[in-house]
Amino acid sequence: MRKKYKNPKELATCLKDLVDLSLDGIMTFEKAQVKVQAIAEANKETVFNEGKVSYKIATVLGEERTEELNRMLEI
Repeated sequence: MRKKYKNPKELATCLKDLVDLSLDGIMTFEKAQVKVQAIAEANKETVFNEGKVSYKIATVLGEERTEELNRMLEI
């Protein structure tokens, strides 16, 4: 898994997979949170827009996953 993504759709898919692993109980919340935070830190300009998850990312994730992502990122 890469940390830096140039394509927002690939980034959203990676975040979606990590959130799904956490929601399905395959990966602990804490472990997924560390990975998501590292990816978000490396891709700040793509992940965040005005302090919130960007529209492009939120569209791919859907409402439930976006809420979980916000919890992981402690927004």
